[in-house]
Amino acid sequence: MTENGTTLHLLAGKIASGKSTLARKLAQNPATVLVSEDEWLSTLFGEDMRSVRDYVQYSARLRAAMEPHLVSLLEAGVSVVLDYPANTRHFRAWMKGIADKVACHHQLHFLDFPNEVCKARLRERNEAGDHAFAATDEQFDLITRHFEPPTEEEGFRIVRYSIDGELPRP
Repeated sequence: MTENGTTLHLLAGKIASGKSTLARKLAQNPATVLVSEDEWLSTLFGEDMRSVRDYVQYSARLRAAMEPHLVSLLEAGVSVVLDYPANTRHFRAWMKGIADKVACHHQLHFLDFPNEVCKARLRERNEAGDHAFAATDEQFDLITRHFEPPTEEEGFRIVRYSIDGELPRP
């Protein structure tokens, strides 16, 4: 385990649950950087991403390219807020592999909000136009069908946020 408190912060939650808002807040800690999948995907592949299938393809390419960079940041003693959706066991296993490779601390921030809350936030976000991607209600439903809440058995230290302890809005 790293002795300097280096931490890999991961975020699980449905679309518009507040993952990016929390990520920005966590990244304000000293010696911490934010790595946002949406920002990278939008910049590199935005015009080519037209479907969930496209997202899956480009996201896999980005993970492969980013992993050595994330490892080097953590090995250098820089904490990382990984604003990637830790929404399936498969994605979380990749993220846990990074933390294990570096032997750093990790926290999985689970934003556990009902679909209705997330959809309302999604509509507000889409209307504001300040997010890299705008998802429809239909895309929300499609993607949410694949959401797997994290479990203790996966080996993460889970910090849970719920409607009773709602995050501040940006």
